[in-house]
Amino acid sequence: MSSMQRRGLLAAVCLATTLVVAGSPAASAADKPEIKVSGGMTQPVFSYADAIREHVRVQSSVDSDGDGKKDLIRVDIIRPKESASGLKVPVIMQESPYYDDPGVGYELEKKTYDADGNVTKFPMYYDNYFVPRGYAFLSVDMIGTRLSDGCPTAYGAPDVLGGKAVIDWLNGRANAYDAKGEPVKATWTTGRTGMIGHSYEGALGAGVAGTGVRGLETIVNIAGYTSGYESQRLGGTLIWFKGSAPWLSKHVDTDPEEKCAAVRKKLLDDSDDATGNYNAYWHERNYRNGTVSQARNVRASVFSVMGMQDRSVVGSQFSQWWPLLPRTVQQKKWVTQYGHLDPFWARREVWLNTLNQWFDHELMGVNNDIMRRPRVDVQLGPDRWITQSEWPARTRTVTLRPQAGGTLARRPSQGGGSYTDLPQSEIAAAQSPATASPHRLAYLTPPLKKAVRASGTASVSLKLKLDKPAANLGVLLVDYGSEARINTRETTRTVSQGLKLVPGEDCVGQSTPADDGCYVKAADNTTTSGFHVVTRGILDAQNHKSLSRSTPLTPGKPYQITWKLQPQDYEFKAGHRLGLVLTGTNDDFNLDVTGNPGGEDAEPGTGAKVTIDLAGTSISLPLVDGTSIR
Repeated sequence: MSSMQRRGLLAAVCLATTLVVAGSPAASAADKPEIKVSGGMTQPVFSYADAIREHVRVQSSVDSDGDGKKDLIRVDIIRPKESASGLKVPVIMQESPYYDDPGVGYELEKKTYDADGNVTKFPMYYDNYFVPRGYAFLSVDMIGTRLSDGCPTAYGAPDVLGGKAVIDWLNGRANAYDAKGEPVKATWTTGRTGMIGHSYEGALGAGVAGTGVRGLETIVNIAGYTSGYESQRLGGTLIWFKGSAPWLSKHVDTDPEEKCAAVRKKLLDDSDDATGNYNAYWHERNYRNGTVSQARNVRASVFSVMGMQDRSVVGSQFSQWWPLLPRTVQQKKWVTQYGHLDPFWARREVWLNTLNQWFDHELMGVNNDIMRRPRVDVQLGPDRWITQSEWPARTRTVTLRPQAGGTLARRPSQGGGSYTDLPQSEIAAAQSPATASPHRLAYLTPPLKKAVRASGTASVSLKLKLDKPAANLGVLLVDYGSEARINTRETTRTVSQGLKLVPGEDCVGQSTPADDGCYVKAADNTTTSGFHVVTRGILDAQNHKSLSRSTPLTPGKPYQITWKLQPQDYEFKAGHRLGLVLTGTNDDFNLDVTGNPGGEDAEPGTGAKVTIDLAGTSISLPLVDGTSIR
C-alpha cells in the first residue's frame, strides 16, 4: 500500500473512531468516547466487565447439508459498551471449528453461555486483551460446528464462504438475525476486520482472504495451511491416515452422525485415498490458486507464523504461498523451530506486544513503527531469536554430492549404493550413520570449521533405478553433533510441540468471574542429542512428473528425479557435520486409521530396491555462508 493510500486509510479511520494520543489535552465529558494510544499502542481504557455481549446468525451463500436452506452462521460478539453510543470499533474475528471438539488452544477451552444464549466465557485471550483496547471480538462457529447450520467439509468451499459471509455482514452486504429472527445490522463497527487463528482457524483466514472480500484488512495465520493436499499428502505419498477427510469433518462436529453422513461419504470418495493424486477435490482446498480462494486475490495484510518442525502443517504451506501474494500486500513473519504451535504459549510478552501493534496499525490506523522495524523474527534455537528484513535470508546455493565411502562434499562423485523401501522412522533412519543399513544410505560432511546457516528451501536430485514400478523416496537433511535442541517429538500431558509447562499462570487483559483470561506458562522443552533431523523431502516416485497423475517406472531403467525438501532456517554449529540420508517410506508421515505412525492400514512400503548412481545425485542448499564446506 502506498504512503498516500496509508494516509487516506488513517483519515478514514479517524473519521469513525476518535484516537487520543497520551499527553494530549483531556477530553470533556461531552466528547465522544475515545480510544487511547500511548507508545504506538492502544491502551486498555474500556471496561471488559461492562462490555456488550450478543449473538447473531449470519446468512451464508451455501447449503452445505443439502436441506434446501442457506446455512446460518452463529456469531458471538463482545464489544465495548461505548459502541452503543457512537463509538465505531474495528473487529478481531476468530472463526473456529474447535468450539465443539476438541476445544481451543493449549488448554482446550470451550464457550459457556448465559440464560439468554450469550457467551460468558470466550476461549483464548482475544476478548480479554483487545476489547478493553477498543476492539470488538467476534467468535464465529465454523459452518457445521457448535451452533452454526450445515456440515463441515474439511476445509472446503462452505467452510471458507461461511467466514466470508460474516465479513460481508459487518460491511452491510449480508443479512443477520437475532434470536427472535429479526434482522440485525452491525451499525457499531467500522467494518475493518482482522482474522486470527491457529491451525484450521489460521487456514480459514487464508481461505477467506483469498476470496478478495472487502473489509478483511488483515489476517494472522498461525500454523494454518494454504493447501489441503499438502496437509494430507506430500509428493503423492499418503501422510495422514486413510479416511482423514470424513474423520476431520466428524471430529469437529458433535451432531448426530446421520445428519452429515452423505456429505462425509462424498468427502471420502472425492479425496481419492487409493492413488493419493491431486484432483478437483484438492483444488477446491487449494488457497493458493484454487477454485474458491486464490493468493492473487488477497487484499488483506498478512502476519504469518511458521513452525519449521511442524509435522501437521509443513513449512511449504507458507513458503509456497507467500511469493504468490500481490506485491501490495504488507507481510510480517515469525519463523520458529517449534512444531504445530501458537507463539502465545512460547513467547507471550513479545507476541502480545507485537500483535497489539499489528492490529492497531492495520485496523485502527495507528502510526506506530511495526512496519518500519525488521519484519521477520527467526528462531535459531532455544531462547535465540534474530530479526531480518525478509525471509528467507540472502543466501547462495551450495551443491553437495555424496561420495563413495560415506562422505558428502562439493566435488564430483562416482560409485553407487542401494537400499530397500520399507517404512522406518526418521530417528531410525538418521541414527548411527556409520553403520551399514539395508534401508538407507547416509553421507556426512567433514566437521564444519565454522557455523553454517541454511535459510530457505533445499532441493535434491537422485539418479536411480528401481526393481519395481514404484517406490516411496525419502531424503533427510541431518545435523550431526551434540547440542541442546528444542525437542518437538516428545508428547505428554505436560510437553508438546517443543514446549513444556512450567509453574504459574499469566493473566492477560481484563477478567470477569466467568472468564479470568489466565493461562498456564510454558518454556522451551530442550534435549541434548547427538543428531537432529533438520528437514525432509518425500516423494512417491510414480508422481515425479505430476502430482495429478501416477506414472509407474520401468524397472531397471535409470531416472533423474529432482524435488524440493521442506523449507528450513537452521544453524549448523562449528564442529558439527551435515548429513544426507537417502531412505524409503517415512513412518513419521505415515499414519494408520487410528492416527498412529506405522500402525494398522498405514502404507507398508513397496519393498522396491532403490539403486543410486552417485554421479547423478546431489543436494543443493541455500546457505548464508557455505565457505567452510569443502
